[in-house]
Amino acid sequence: MAPTLTLKPGTAWTDAWQRCAAVAPEAFRDDRVLNLWAARWHADGRALPATSPVDQSPIAGPPRLDTTAARQAVRASLDQHRAWRHIPLPERRARVAATLDALAEHRELLALLLVWEIGKPWRLAQADVDRAIDGVRWYVEGIEPMLDGRSPLGGPVSNIASWNYPMSVLVHAMLVQALAGNAVIAKAPTDGGVACLTLACALAVREGVPLTLVSGSGGELLEALVRSPEIGCVSFVGGRDTGARIATAVADLGKRHILEQEGLNTWGVWNYTDFSALTAVIPKLFDYGKQRCTAYPRFVVQRECFADFLAAYLPAVRSIRTGHPLAVEHPDDPLPALDFGPLINAAKAKELGDQVAEAIDRGAVPLHRGTLADGRFLPGQDTSAYLPPVTLLGPPPSSPLHHAEPFGPVDTIVLVDTEAELLAAMNASGGALVATLSTDDPATFRRLAPQIRAFKTGHNKPRSRGDRDELFGGFGASWRGAFVGGELLVRAVTEGPAGERLPGNFPDYQLNA
Repeated sequence: MAPTLTLKPGTAWTDAWQRCAAVAPEAFRDDRVLNLWAARWHADGRALPATSPVDQSPIAGPPRLDTTAARQAVRASLDQHRAWRHIPLPERRARVAATLDALAEHRELLALLLVWEIGKPWRLAQADVDRAIDGVRWYVEGIEPMLDGRSPLGGPVSNIASWNYPMSVLVHAMLVQALAGNAVIAKAPTDGGVACLTLACALAVREGVPLTLVSGSGGELLEALVRSPEIGCVSFVGGRDTGARIATAVADLGKRHILEQEGLNTWGVWNYTDFSALTAVIPKLFDYGKQRCTAYPRFVVQRECFADFLAAYLPAVRSIRTGHPLAVEHPDDPLPALDFGPLINAAKAKELGDQVAEAIDRGAVPLHRGTLADGRFLPGQDTSAYLPPVTLLGPPPSSPLHHAEPFGPVDTIVLVDTEAELLAAMNASGGALVATLSTDDPATFRRLAPQIRAFKTGHNKPRSRGDRDELFGGFGASWRGAFVGGELLVRAVTEGPAGERLPGNFPDYQLNA
């Protein structure tokens, strides 16, 4: 009989909320967060109801501004920008460094908010916070040569980012943009993370860092946050549909931009024998339920390797652990070491479950279907946002699972017989952020890797976004605008010599770093 689990004491949403109100009472009021603009917290916008993906219990929702209020926020950010750009670099460094110290002091509270708001297991939530802090410290320590001969943009940087990495992607980018001399605007993701971002921004503005944080629907705020003439650069992380609309807008305006969009990251297997190494890495690929821009949901496997691949893959995928991220057997137990918890919401879990059922109905072969019966849940818990791992062989071309990133724990496998088929299947989405090719022969990797349309291609091991000085971008429809990472992130949000061409994918040129 499975043990009866309970919520670890001190980790309830009400506990986290009370701690937020004590740490930053200016930003948390009653049961809602406030919007931040003009260096003040405002009780404006219509606060929408929200539920935690963990158990569908109520949490704070985003206070959505309308277009008029968003334009006011943008104009106020421009005023901040004009003052901040003249602040000497040593003072900017000191203020950002003080912010990092404050974030580190409240690391566990920020991580707990990520658990409740976006369903991250404790280990991954802490890692998200740590990567933001450590990553920005690297810039603080080495920013001088990166800014040599460069100046801030003419207006603030506007950030529109997905919900999955509020700290290590969004807060990280915001603080580096500010360090480089820009005021910064961010739209809180609609699907989750608003309380975590609110706390992080509250700690930053106390140190005098010029941040703006507003909430609202992307469609309604697009005009203000993208098209406003005050905006110096638009930075977007998210899906291709929204990204395409923003790409059109910034191209029309000739505005500086960084647009990271989804792509189907693929893992190819060709003339490969070291399958024990693959078995070891498969569970790691399910971190956060594959709700990552660098997740690998597609395996393209040489047919004659398939039996060995399956023998290595299935035991690994059967070991995946899911459940309530804060459920323990005894109050003193550490929080569970899970591979993933819920998806971002129940609607996404249902959508993906329906896509799986439809793909099977149209001919896909289910090789593995997990069950929530093996998960770690509280008695009577709502599990509607949870989806166990699924693996399908041969998704039909009519299925979204054939050509698009599922953003959930669903793997698809395609069998191929020739190198041409391998490359065609690995390039199914017309561009991706990362890819991997497992092959025993280094010469084969060197020959095939350049033909895989991914920004980073690993040999027998996964690639990631990277930290510190590691560059990041994408190919094809997965990226528009300037590449980032290391010095390139600073160059993307500053002005250099006249006529400078930034590395990236632009409407009139493409330039690799």
